[in-house]
Amino acid sequence: MNTTTTLQDKIAIVTGGSRSIGAAIAKRLAREGATVAITYHASPDKAQQVVDAIEAEGGKAVALQADAGNPEAVRRAVTQVAERFGRIDILVNNAGISVLGAPTDIAFADFERILAVNVTGVFVATQEALRHMGQGGRVIHIGSSMVQYAAFPTASAYTLTKGAVAGFTRGLVRDLGPKGITVNTVHPGPTDSDMNPADGAVADFVKPGIAVGRYGHGSDIASAVAYLASPEAAFVTGAELLVDGGFTA
Repeated sequence: MNTTTTLQDKIAIVTGGSRSIGAAIAKRLAREGATVAITYHASPDKAQQVVDAIEAEGGKAVALQADAGNPEAVRRAVTQVAERFGRIDILVNNAGISVLGAPTDIAFADFERILAVNVTGVFVATQEALRHMGQGGRVIHIGSSMVQYAAFPTASAYTLTKGAVAGFTRGLVRDLGPKGITVNTVHPGPTDSDMNPADGAVADFVKPGIAVGRYGHGSDIASAVAYLASPEAAFVTGAELLVDGGFTA
């Protein structure tokens, strides 16, 4: 296994880690030496593929079913990780969904669902993980560059939830700094994923605005997360790190 071991013996949770950006983050943290627990909602086969890929490289991983929009399921999954491994060192709140539509057209049930996954799920996972996290702990949220630059219409509900996550980060900094726990948000720009494929509906409009001329890859986001989780980022907290190829520049 090719690893720098910067996260050797660390216990990490990546919510929504069965695919796309979450899977890339889980694999990268494992390559750095962490034992990684991923949560998934409805893709057990993909979750197992991530676990198998990590184990094939000599890493340690486990997958737990937990709908990010179900507070009890989230709380139970985090508790299971803590009970199994004794503690939690790194939490990556990656699970998220998108609901697009004009603000007058979005069904309230859809709004409640995106709020449950993108905001309530983040709060509950963080609250429970902090019960098992000590000095040197890391909380890393996956936000969106849409918070900085809403590149197209119909994304107001999604942007609302990601803005809430960024605000949550800033508040947590004051609560957790004295405990030696850092809290940061990574804001991906247009990144090739199940939610936003590089050949998707908005790609023709979005791609010309990306300074480096391409969509991001999951590995680009994972690299930023690995840095924030590492000892080198011990003095970085409250940051909002844009990983967007210059899209919001």
